[in-house]
Amino acid sequence: MTTTLAIANQKGGVAKTTSVASLGAALAELGHSVLLVDLDPQACLTFSLGIDPEDLGLSVHHVLTQGLDPLEVIVTTEDGVDLLPATIELARAEAELLTRTGREQVLAAVLSDLDEALAGTEDGGYDWVLLDCPPSLGVLTVAALTAADGVLVPLQCETLSHRGVGQLLDTVHDVRRFTNRGLEVWGVLPTLYDARTQHARTVLDTISQTYDLEVVEPPIPKTIRFAEAPAVGRSILSTSRSSKGAAAYRAAAESLLRRAERPRPTPDPPRKAGRTTARSSRKPS
Repeated sequence: MTTTLAIANQKGGVAKTTSVASLGAALAELGHSVLLVDLDPQACLTFSLGIDPEDLGLSVHHVLTQGLDPLEVIVTTEDGVDLLPATIELARAEAELLTRTGREQVLAAVLSDLDEALAGTEDGGYDWVLLDCPPSLGVLTVAALTAADGVLVPLQCETLSHRGVGQLLDTVHDVRRFTNRGLEVWGVLPTLYDARTQHARTVLDTISQTYDLEVVEPPIPKTIRFAEAPAVGRSILSTSRSSKGAAAYRAAAESLLRRAERPRPTPDPPRKAGRTTARSSRKPS
């Protein structure tokens, strides 16, 4: 069974793309087949895995807006993961999808068709699909949450990085209510963690209390190695295999594997039309 995980945070600069690339590489090291989907028009994930977006004629934009077969677009990277790449054209997708009926389901349909197409092949499909969401709560992020089994929130261990997380959890609440009742919040992944500072340690200690969410361990340390990796088009697991950052992402990937083994809850039944229910909290289970 494929596990689809959205990596989302509407705030930029929280190591979201780095986490997608590194977790994907770590899962591949453990023998899993992995597909990464770049849903950010800035195409940072595509670039960081050694593919120049300007050299691409086809991208995820054509898959989402024109119905192109994703198998014609997916590329294999040197980190052992497959990638559905992005280009700047994806910036137009928000406007093009905005007036389309069922726009929230467009990515879910693509992944379902892909899974069906690969089911009869020797590989048998992907074990994991990781969705790199844009730093916003627009159509593409909602489509990713609608397609996902779970959402992981990278959170920089600084006070200001908390801004906007509540809005993301409100969006998750709405997605669960209207388009994906089975969506689960898998927790928070602490990133850019500097254990030398009291501030970072304090933020880490209060994350679970603030959002009533699980914290995926261990926290990802702050290191220059992460900035060096995209320059050669690889993840830190390839460029600095023995670094603390690489070890942390390997451990985090193992945590995700254990999380994926939990039984998936039965989705809540649809609410009857004409009835409204007040939110008691913005903390989804």
